Amino acid sequence: MKFQTSALLLVAAAASTNAFTQLSNNARTGVALREGGGLSVDLPDIESQISYQPGAADTDFARRFGGDKYVNADIRTVGEAFTEFTEVYGFQINALYKNMVTDIVGTIHLITVNARFVRDPVWSLGILSALDLLLKNYPEAGMYEKITSALFTSCGLDEASIRADAKTIEDWAQGKSKEDIEAALKSGDESNPLGAVAKGIKDDEFWMYSRYFGIGLVKLMEMTGVEMDKDEVYPVMENWMTTQLGRPHMTACGDSDLFFRVKDKLDMMETLMKEIEIREKKRMAERLEKKAEAALRAVEREETMKEEIEKEADANRERVGANSD
Repeated sequence: MKFQTSALLLVAAAASTNAFTQLSNNARTGVALREGGGLSVDLPDIESQISYQPGAADTDFARRFGGDKYVNADIRTVGEAFTEFTEVYGFQINALYKNMVTDIVGTIHLITVNARFVRDPVWSLGILSALDLLLKNYPEAGMYEKITSALFTSCGLDEASIRADAKTIEDWAQGKSKEDIEAALKSGDESNPLGAVAKGIKDDEFWMYSRYFGIGLVKLMEMTGVEMDKDEVYPVMENWMTTQLGRPHMTACGDSDLFFRVKDKLDMMETLMKEIEIREKKRMAERLEKKAEAALRAVEREETMKEEIEKEADANRERVGANSD
């Protein structure tokens, strides 16, 4: 019996952007006290509202993300992404996994359509680690791989590139210590994959954190010998995000806590299912043993019956012989 779980995926991370446009001075609403009491409210004029233009604000953010590539982009909905996932996968999702898979597709879609999203090896390692945790015990054999491939395709991601990036940073991290990881994050040395990721984060004012980047860091901690306990991981995550990368740590630490809560539940459910499997095997063994005993008794009864029949036949022959004499 394979382990089945109804645990939901790590909850969807919503990525939002600031408004691009900046209202003119005439569009601002002012509130002032009149002489003699009362309020004077200046409402925005209609012309300022009509002249609104998306992506036209005089800010660095709008100048970077306010072009036609983003302002007039045709962004698919989560529903459209899931429709493509269903078509690519081509099978019915197991009922216990349906909600979870739906959440996975929605989460990754919302992350990847954000203009600020940049895929890096740490993120790639994180998404593969999360999928392995959540789907590795999918009951139908071979479906885990098909679900993963369909998921990446529906979200416009290249699975081969993701796996190659994850392997690159995994290979680099083999044999490294926690201090080695911290040094790479701090230095931003582009000669190694993690240092290159760190440099890109530090150089990008609008770098976007997403949950799978945090899970990727957790996986690196595991590879470097950090005890996989949320209380042990929390301070390490805080140090790596804030001290080494110069980014807020609260969301990443919250994601690592959520990761361990989900992992603990899955481990507990897997243990429970294994216990059930062991009990079922014992019951099956007992049933087979009882059947074997019943079959053995039937054979013994049959042999006993044959012996009785033969004895009776011998006795009849002796009587017949005696009568003939």
